[in-house]
Amino acid sequence: QVVLVSGHLDSWDVGQGAMDDGGGAFVSWEALSLIKDLGLRPKRTLRLVLWTGEEQGGVGAKQYYQLHKENISNFDIVMESDEGTFKPSGLGFAGSAEARDIVKEIMALLQPINVTDVYGSAAGTDIADWMRDGVPGASLQNDINKYFWFHHSQGDTMTVQDPNQMNLCAAVWTVVSYVIADMEDMLPR
Repeated sequence: QVVLVSGHLDSWDVGQGAMDDGGGAFVSWEALSLIKDLGLRPKRTLRLVLWTGEEQGGVGAKQYYQLHKENISNFDIVMESDEGTFKPSGLGFAGSAEARDIVKEIMALLQPINVTDVYGSAAGTDIADWMRDGVPGASLQNDINKYFWFHHSQGDTMTVQDPNQMNLCAAVWTVVSYVIADMEDMLPR
């Protein structure tokens, strides 16, 4: 069984793609790195995917989906961060009402950093096929006010990234992915 954590590398036209979506790729990598550094071993596999070709029609994600869809019942949740790594506010979630209640309980663990909201839907080009076929999905929600200041521009460089805000995003991704991967049962569909 798999909990999939992901981001993609897509700003191929201008800038460095540090925020879009290097930040999402980084916090996904960092989440798994933190879990490993803490010596935690969840019941399910945590899998990091750094997607490619998102701007070219999601070809990387479509290929991955085609290669793994026969095992779709083993995918517990698919998570994608693709709207920057500014101050996080919560989690977008797509799934059953019963699964949403569980995710709300998980997000309550993040009260110390004031990131507890669960929003009405998840977004992510790279996880859309999975969610369409009933796999619960999650997307990192954050202060998107400045996102389009930098999106696919010369300004999308490492100077956009705030290490403290990225650490908070990584904390959200770490807690959510680990707790779901370590629960007795998969999220209800």
